[in-house]
Parts: sequence; structure tokens; C-alpha cells
Amino acid sequence: MLFAMASTIFGGPKETPPQGPPPKPFKLPAPEDFTLPNGMQVTIVPYGIVPKLAVRAFVEAGAIDESGGQVWLSKLTASLMKEGTTTRSGEQVAREAAEMGGQLEVEAGSDFTSAGGVVLSDFGPKFITLLADVLANPALPAAELPRLKADLVRDLAIDRTEPQTLARERFLKTLFPDHPYGRTFPAESDLQGYAIGDAQAFYRNNFAAGRTHLYVAGKLEGDLRRAIQDAFSGWAQGSAAPDLPASPVKERSLQVIDRPGAAQSNLYMGLPVAAPASQDYITLGVMDSLLGGSFASRITSNIREQKGYTYSPNSQVSTRRRLAFWVQVADVTTAVTGPSLKEIFYEIDRLRKEPPSAKELTGIQNYLAGLFVLRNTISPDAIINQLHFVDSQGLDRSYLSTYVQKVMAVEPADIQRVTETYITPSKMTIVVVGDKAKIAEQLTPYQ
Repeated sequence: MLFAMASTIFGGPKETPPQGPPPKPFKLPAPEDFTLPNGMQVTIVPYGIVPKLAVRAFVEAGAIDESGGQVWLSKLTASLMKEGTTTRSGEQVAREAAEMGGQLEVEAGSDFTSAGGVVLSDFGPKFITLLADVLANPALPAAELPRLKADLVRDLAIDRTEPQTLARERFLKTLFPDHPYGRTFPAESDLQGYAIGDAQAFYRNNFAAGRTHLYVAGKLEGDLRRAIQDAFSGWAQGSAAPDLPASPVKERSLQVIDRPGAAQSNLYMGLPVAAPASQDYITLGVMDSLLGGSFASRITSNIREQKGYTYSPNSQVSTRRRLAFWVQVADVTTAVTGPSLKEIFYEIDRLRKEPPSAKELTGIQNYLAGLFVLRNTISPDAIINQLHFVDSQGLDRSYLSTYVQKVMAVEPADIQRVTETYITPSKMTIVVVGDKAKIAEQLTPYQ
């Protein structure tokens, strides 16, 4: 009887689930925007009923401002900024933030350093004051420098053992030669040689009110505008961020990093595509999700589900300021390194030659639309990240409110067109980390 029941439940034909309602558009609450006399931009967004407030500043200061011998200096400076101000010790900064129900974070990225956190709404004005002190008056204590450098040296040693990070390093170096975007890791000797004066100079040259956009989102309580004006009005405006445009390489190359005895090969491949300001950018995102960027994608179905070459392949459209590039990543068994590349290019070529079916596209569109709305309803911090993306890329805010509509408007022919236009195999950078003696012959067709 149990066998019969199991056969009925699991062995019978699968029913097609009923079609759900059309995805709802995302509605952004009306933000309040203003600029302080010192040039700092501010955006306040009322969002949600949970008594939490996200406060985050984005300063145009990051890896892009480092010279060739200063890689990770922005990270070191960000770490030092958390170690206290001219009036508060690092312990006091951490304790005050914790008493407000959160913590104060400072993280350096490629183009921006972000600083802030999420606290209980009651403490919004107080947290704004604390954040302003950390940004405008950091102590940058020399006594903490050896410890923080030791932390970075340890991180560097770990990164150097990870084949995926080595592949990414070579990929970016090839894509962005002679540009800060192409520098991923410092030399350990450079990192060990950084002095407190280097961090102080980096802060002095790159952190200023005129290069900062402060976002506040969540359940708004108290006079936040007045708190921001009082806390940040004394921060100097400073000079504008330098313009360092990048021209990513778009030509075929194969880079092999030898790891003798490696049981798998790490693939990292891609090329520049349309920037976020392009009319094709959203369509590219849909194409990416269908091709390799989702669990239901074609590349995942091919080399994971059907052939078992890899466990978790993935692709994405990655961005830097005013540019974008498409990447496909996969960790595959050494013996099928060449066949994996063959199948990836097969799926690319197939989508370049013929559009997907309407049914396949609709599934991807529903997934992306639902994911977009879900992500932006999880926390006020998600709203801030979306607004920062739009503002820093020079897009109109309507990008957010029309995103779902534009995703659902993509046609199968649009997918084929952007694949054929941008995902060109003959212009792709390919990086493989693996046992060169075992994979060299497999890679011959991709030289």
C-alpha cells in the first residue's frame, strides 16, 4: 500500500502549476533630496513600519584613487577610521553604536567607501552625529597600524591560496591594464611598508563633504534633516574626485595559471558590455539570467544538471562606475576543462543564433521581477543600495519604478540581439587556473 501511495505521489505525471498573477511594479516612496552648503548630497526616504533606520554615506574614495604601489591602502584607511575619532576612542565608537541597536561599518570598494549602519529609529539623530564624527574627524591612530596591517597580510595570504580569486585577479588585470580597476592584490612588501602617513594622506586627499552622498531610509523619527545639517555642516567641502575613465579590453585572450596537482580547473571568462546608462542594460540583465546567471539558466542546466561537470556555475553583469562587463565563472573537474568551455560557448552561440522560446523567457522574467521587488522589501539598506546604484551611474530615479515593467517588456528577439551584439566569443578574455600539464591540450582550441 505504501509503495502504491508513493507511486501515486511521486511517480505520476507532474501537473503544471497554475500561472501566478503578473509581477507587481516596485514603488519607491518619494525621497527628500537636498544639498548642504559644503556640497554634501543628502537623500532621506521614508520606508516601512519596522522601527529601524539605515544611515549610510558613500564617499567617492576607493581603490580607484590608489596608485600602483598603494593597492589596499583604501582598505587600510577604512579600517583605521573605525578605530576612533579626535574625541572618541574606537571602543567608544563601537559601544555607542551597539547601544543604538547596531554597529558602525566602514568599507572601501572600487569607487566608493561606504560608512554607516542600521540602528533603531529612536537613535537616528544620535547615530548621524556619530557617523559624522567618524567621517570628518578620524583619529587614524598609529598605534593600531601594526595590528590592522597584520590582518590585511593574513587576508592576502588566504586570497593567494584561493584559485577563484587568482582567476579573478588575472581576469581584471587583463581587462583593465594600467588602470586601478585591474589591480586586485598588493605586493606583501608594499602592504608591509605602508606607514601611518600614507593613510593620513589618502584620507586627506580623498575624503570630503563634496565627494559624499548620505542616504537615510527607514521609519523616520525626529528631525533628521536638522540632525544632518548640525552634524555635517563643519566638514570641509574639499576638491572634486578626479575623473579616471577606464577602457576595458575587448579582444580574445587565454590566460592559464598553473596549479600542479589541482583536481579541478577554475574558469573565469567574460568581456565588456553596455554600461548601465545604455538602453540595452536591463535587457542584458535578462539575457544573463537566462544564459548563466540563475539556477534555471542554460549553462547551469548544461554543465551542471545534464553533464555533472561542475556544482555551481554562475554568470553576472558586473559594474564599475559608468561601465559594465559580463563574466561567467565555473569550477570544473580537471578532466573536463576543455569540454566545459566547449559547452559554455555552445550555449552562447545558440543564443546568438536563435531567440529563446516565449515560455522560457517568461519564467526568467517572472524570476527577475519577483527577485527585484523582494530584495527591495527586505530592509531599508536595500533601498539605499538601489538609490546609490542609480545615482552613481547617472541614471534617472525612474529606473527603479519602471524596472519590473521593462523586464517584462523584453521580447525573445531582444535577447538574441543583445547576445549577438555584446557576447562575442572572439573578443572574450578567458582565464583558467588548473594543472597545466593536464589541461594544456584541452585548451588548444581556445588559444
